[in-house]
Amino acid sequence: MMLLWLIIVPIAGGVLAALLGRRGDLWPRRVALLAATAQLVLAVALWGQCFSGADPAGNGIWRAELQWTWIPQFGISFHLAVDGLSVVLILLTSFIGIMAVASSWREIHERAGLFHLNLMLVLAGITGVFLAVDLFLFYFFWELMLVPMFFLIDIWGHEERHAAAVKFFIFTQLSSLFMLLAILGLYFVHGRNTGTYTFEYTALLGTPMGQAAAMWLMLGFFVAFLVKLGAVPLHMWLPDAHTEAPTAGSVILAGLLLKTGGYGMLRFVLPLFPQAAHSAAPIMMGIAVFGIIYGAVMAFSQTDLKRLVAYTSVSHMGFVLLGAFAWNALSTRGALVQMVAHGLSTGGLFMLVGALQERIHTRDVSRMGGLWSTAPRLAGVGLFLALASMAIPGMGNFIGEFLVLLGTWSVSIPAAAVAVLGMVASAIYSLWLVQVTFHGPNKEGWKVPDFSARESAVATALIVAIVWIGLYPKAVLGTAGPALDAMRETSVVAAAPGPLEAGFPLVPVQPESAASSATARGGRP
Repeated sequence: MMLLWLIIVPIAGGVLAALLGRRGDLWPRRVALLAATAQLVLAVALWGQCFSGADPAGNGIWRAELQWTWIPQFGISFHLAVDGLSVVLILLTSFIGIMAVASSWREIHERAGLFHLNLMLVLAGITGVFLAVDLFLFYFFWELMLVPMFFLIDIWGHEERHAAAVKFFIFTQLSSLFMLLAILGLYFVHGRNTGTYTFEYTALLGTPMGQAAAMWLMLGFFVAFLVKLGAVPLHMWLPDAHTEAPTAGSVILAGLLLKTGGYGMLRFVLPLFPQAAHSAAPIMMGIAVFGIIYGAVMAFSQTDLKRLVAYTSVSHMGFVLLGAFAWNALSTRGALVQMVAHGLSTGGLFMLVGALQERIHTRDVSRMGGLWSTAPRLAGVGLFLALASMAIPGMGNFIGEFLVLLGTWSVSIPAAAVAVLGMVASAIYSLWLVQVTFHGPNKEGWKVPDFSARESAVATALIVAIVWIGLYPKAVLGTAGPALDAMRETSVVAAAPGPLEAGFPLVPVQPESAASSATARGGRP
């Protein structure tokens, strides 16, 4: 039942916040913060219960699960389950949820109850995405997280919020329809070939189908996840949505919604369609590398601070796509660490931008400068987050990008070599961001209040989490590694009985955990 409570708690908190909105702005904030904190406590308890020792379920697949019959006539069940991959992302969801509530504490005054209801519904939908292992239920939660995010942007966003919200809705809904068609196609293909019609994830693994069918179905999933990942060329919604969203919306977008795209690649695209993914991997890796460079170049050319951070997400999430399709032990681990570290650091940057806008009422970097002398705590946090974004050693971002590059090198040396340029570019725009924002002359004569105790507490928690992952990545890798290896083992065996194409050789890579010949296989599906 703990899995169900992870979804119920934010929904209940949001409903209560909406009801208490009539009493003013403070009670909805308190209730939402309490609900987000309770979800984090449940997530930590789940992590400790299921991953502190031996597999309690004894089946090596799910560490905890809840399954109820829902619509048996169509093979639909209410099936929630958790493995190492999903529990890491649920921990991230609950932590970012607290950040989002705290970052909007003084920003939202209009209809605060409704705002926090939508915020909590987004968190519940994202949690459901990471827990659902029935594809029909997965799609239900996928849609649940998108609708309240539309309202967050459209009602509480900035000047061009309506256009940004509509663009967000069009891109996400159209791509979701492609995924729905792919889910239904997989359902009917599996039923026709096996006689069993089901949406169950584990049953659909290894579904026999022709190459053309597999490619089309994979592309249906891939487009939906590519849009959510914010990858080029389907990223056009992302800069506008980030720029116009309220601070909490930007934190959720960068910290969590983009991660659902990376999760979908790792959980669904590659394991369900290994042969099609094997054939398309060179193109997908090319898209990833182009996005890394494109996002970095575009970030450097921005004058709006929020838009600048948005384009850094395009660049950094390219590493997640690259690591997923390199599909070996190192690259998949790197992709997961990158998702977690990027969620923390970029979510923190959006929180910082929101704090700056609240104080100086502008996001134009040409009007900033000299803020270190007036707000040293705020500037110090900004420096730390910029260093994390440029992936210096000791930060979680470095671990993620380094493992992705190392894993990619064993698959495609040219792809890894070009992707390194993205790290070089990130150092340039990160240091430039610090220079123009916090140093130099204070041309506008800003005298801004420094971080409050609330903001300092959130920033401290962020810093500790980023450094902890950077210095002790085993906390993430040890939890999720076996789940990633299990997915790789299934797809590698199904996809590639022979060698891969020239230029993308199958190279053995020793995983971080041990051992067996199955989990030591490298290479793509």
